[in-house]
Amino acid sequence: MPGGAGAGGAGAGAGAQPAKPAQPPKPAEPSAPGSGPQPGGGGDGTTKPPPSPPPGKPAPPPAPAALALSAPQRAPADKRWCEKVTVEFRNTGGSPARSGTVTFATHIIGALGVDWATIRSSQSLPTPIAAGATRSETYTVCVESWRVPLGMRVETQDVSAVWE
Repeated sequence: MPGGAGAGGAGAGAGAQPAKPAQPPKPAEPSAPGSGPQPGGGGDGTTKPPPSPPPGKPAPPPAPAALALSAPQRAPADKRWCEKVTVEFRNTGGSPARSGTVTFATHIIGALGVDWATIRSSQSLPTPIAAGATRSETYTVCVESWRVPLGMRVETQDVSAVWE
């Protein structure tokens, strides 16, 4: 109970005892006395946004583009060595993606399900992709016809991208 009375601020007696319970929110400030309020929160668990730039100085540049790709959605094409692959691009960054390349990893699958080869091919990103935007694109992905004899098929299983 004495600790509760001191924490509530209803303490009498020694002047040093009430002063310590009055400072529990500020113990983080004494650990960093000169930098408590300035670095953006100190140690009391609060955070403050970074200060605005002074007038006349430019704001910091936005975060770069960051694309998240969906799993490829496959559909048959008119030739057995081609597929239509739909990919969704989501820009979670702070800047638009202005250019880039999508790379497809197309597997050659035999009649018994054996994965004989993986062929990589690239095409252009559907740019620009604005910050926070989502864009879907359907690509026709083909390998050389001689790589896919009768009874074999193609499966585009992996998609990756690079962008600027």
